[in-house]
Amino acid sequence: MRGGSVVREARRRAGVTQEELARRVGTTQSAIARIEGGRTAPSLERLRELVRACGLDLEVRLVPLDDSDWSVALANLQLSVDERVRQHQAALRFARAGRAAARSSRRPRARARG
Repeated sequence: MRGGSVVREARRRAGVTQEELARRVGTTQSAIARIEGGRTAPSLERLRELVRACGLDLEVRLVPLDDSDWSVALANLQLSVDERVRQHQAALRFARAGRAAARSSRRPRARARG
């Protein structure tokens, strides 16, 4: 996840606007927009400061490398654009079906009269 995405997610969770976050850390709304848009890459300390201003904490951990991510990426590079689009569309259909099933399972069921 890139720094701008982290800031945007922290801000979203806190329910804070770019303008409010900028005010909290003493910068401009446009500076926050540049970070979130990936046009500016904040240092780790600046990123931590922005996240804390949203009432959250940023944890950075070292974990064992999982090479399976690379193998998936390399396999995807072997696919044509059309094949990748088809796989993406299939994944979207699967996710939508899962959400629909979850919604229908939460609906109250009519009781049988007897």
